[in-house]
Amino acid sequence: MELRFGIIGCGSIGGFLGRLLAREDPELNGRARLTAVAGRDRARARELGAELGCDHLDVPGLLARTDVDAVLLCTPSGTHADLGAAALRAGKHLLVEKPIDVSPAAADRLISVARQEGGTLGVVSQRRFDPATRLARSAIDAGELGRITSVLIELPWWREQSYYSSGSWRGTRLLDGGGALMNQAVHAVDLAQWLAGPVVEVAAHTALLAHHDIEVEDVATASLRFASGALGVLLATTAAYPGRTARISVHGDRGSVVIDSDELEYFHVAREGERAPAYGAFGSANQAADHAPSQKRDTARDRIGLLYQPHRDQLLDFLDAVRDDRPPLADAEAGRQAVAVVTAVYTSAATGGPVRLSTGTRHEEGTA
Repeated sequence: MELRFGIIGCGSIGGFLGRLLAREDPELNGRARLTAVAGRDRARARELGAELGCDHLDVPGLLARTDVDAVLLCTPSGTHADLGAAALRAGKHLLVEKPIDVSPAAADRLISVARQEGGTLGVVSQRRFDPATRLARSAIDAGELGRITSVLIELPWWREQSYYSSGSWRGTRLLDGGGALMNQAVHAVDLAQWLAGPVVEVAAHTALLAHHDIEVEDVATASLRFASGALGVLLATTAAYPGRTARISVHGDRGSVVIDSDELEYFHVAREGERAPAYGAFGSANQAADHAPSQKRDTARDRIGLLYQPHRDQLLDFLDAVRDDRPPLADAEAGRQAVAVVTAVYTSAATGGPVRLSTGTRHEEGTA
């Protein structure tokens, strides 16, 4: 079964996904094919279509095509629910670039349409498909880390002012939905919840400290409480010059794992009869090298710097989900859950108090 894709949105991510579909790949070739691209900037759509050797259209034209089975939606975040709903109503399956939209309410609208129309709906969260992340999830599922006690999410990135000036939608509440947290760190929020379970309470601060003429934050910090009782700390910023790597650490009472820049930096699970020194190992006893063979991956990168492999593996999962009529691994509910946590952070920062997420998805103001 071959799924024929159309891409809506011809910016950097749309171009990247188009090149992923167009490149030689024995696992994707014959299962996924790019048919057409579309965007509000017709000149950019024409240029991308010429590069990829496919048709370039406006959005209604692409959705009317009978040779488009699925849409990759790569437009500004605040347009995802409306454009995604149009694609689903046109009978297309839908894979949305993160975030699913900029509010839980918008996500709910899109999820409702997917249920009505019966289309497969997924959200791009390619870091779930990195070998290090999969190893961490397997270890946690098997109970090898014991009880999860704490989670650290660090995204100390840098963006020049020119980044925010590169598009009229960037840095706006309406279309970007937020700054460093909603746009950049929503991936990390999704991963943290995939590994450690849902967040049920946040207390947060946000600030705009290194940029100007934008409506959103370039620094966000939060204290998190997970449904399991584990506690977490979040830092997301685009104001950490010149930019460092993103890191997620998950600690339990029988093991710990650290993923840095999608690589397994530290891994240790207690072996039978093992007892750590009374005052801890101070980072020694790293077992990450023991898992090096399972961490091998395709290192080919696109010209915008992204690895092909994680997105390729997510596309393969999406293809399987359509074929098997099941939710994708990164489904719409997970996408909504990540946006709900981000929204709760913004609410907490605005009100100065903690915000509870009663089910890990829907939040209400108030103290714990």
